[in-house]
Amino acid sequence: MTLRVITGCWLMGILLGAFFLKIFVSDLFFDLIIALLTGFGTWEMLRAFKDKVHISQKIVVMIFAIAIIAVYALSDFYFADVLDVHLPEDLQTVTGRNYAPHITLVVFIAGVAILLSFLVFAHRKVTLESTGYALFSYVYPSLLLLVVSITNHLEFFSELGVLFIFVVPAFADTFAMLTGKLLGRRLPAKMAPNISPKKTLIGGAGGLVGGGVGAAAIFFVLYGLAQIPSLTLPYELNYDIILFVGLGVLTAAFSQFGDLVESAIKRKFDIKDMGNCLPGHGGVLDRIDSALFASLVVCIVIVLRNMIYVFLA
Repeated sequence: MTLRVITGCWLMGILLGAFFLKIFVSDLFFDLIIALLTGFGTWEMLRAFKDKVHISQKIVVMIFAIAIIAVYALSDFYFADVLDVHLPEDLQTVTGRNYAPHITLVVFIAGVAILLSFLVFAHRKVTLESTGYALFSYVYPSLLLLVVSITNHLEFFSELGVLFIFVVPAFADTFAMLTGKLLGRRLPAKMAPNISPKKTLIGGAGGLVGGGVGAAAIFFVLYGLAQIPSLTLPYELNYDIILFVGLGVLTAAFSQFGDLVESAIKRKFDIKDMGNCLPGHGGVLDRIDSALFASLVVCIVIVLRNMIYVFLA
C-alpha cells in the first residue's frame, strides 16, 4: 500500500506540473504527457498480444499511435496559436482555418492502410488475425487519448475539461473502493461478476457519489481562486455547483465503465495487470483506464456547451 501511495503521489506531481505549464506556458506540455501515456499504453497492449502480432505490425502501430497525438497537438498549435497571429486580418478567415482534425484523420487512416498493406507485402508473415490484433492495439488506447488531447486544445474550458478527466475518476475510484469495503459484505450484489468479481453495485454507487464530490471539490477550488484579485483564471466560472456535480456523476459513470472495459481486456488475456512500470499500480493502462472513457463524456459536454454558446451569441 505504501508503494502504491508513493507512486500515486509522484504521478500526481507530474500531472500537476504539466497542468500548470499548460495554463501558464503552452498546451503542448500536457500533450507531451498524453503522448507518453499513448506510447506506454500502446506498448502494453502489443506486449499482451505477445507473438500474435508481427514485429513489423508492432513498429507501425507504435509509430502511428504516437504520431496521431503529436500531429494533432502540433498542427492545432500551429493553426490556432501561430498562423492566425501572423496573418493579415483579412486573410485569417480564408487561410487561417484550423486543419488539425483533417491532418490527424489522414495520418490515422495512413496507419490503417499500411497495416492492411502488409497482407500483400508480407503475405506469409502476417495473417488476418494478427492484423485484427494490430488494429485493436492501434485504436486502444490511442484514439481515446486523442480525445484527451482534443479536450486539452478546446478554445474554451479546456482546463476544466482536463481537471474533470483526471480528478473526478480518482475520486470515483477511491469512493468506490471505500464503499465496497465498508458495505460490500452486507450488499454483495456484483456489478459485473463475469468480468470483475470484486466490484459491487454498492461500490459503483459510492463511485458515483465520489464523482460528485470530486466535481464539487473542483468547483470550490476554482471559486476560491476566482476570489483572489491578483489572479486571473483562463476562463470565467459561470457554471453553478449543480451543473458541476451533475457532470461529475456522469463522468464517474463513464470512468467506471472504462475500468470494466480494461478488466474485460485483461480477462481475455488472462493477466492481472497490463504492465509493471508503475509500482503498486501495475501498468499505465491499469492507471488511466478510468480516465480514457471519462474523456469522452467530458469532451462531448464541453464541446456542446461551446457550440450552444456560439450559436446563441
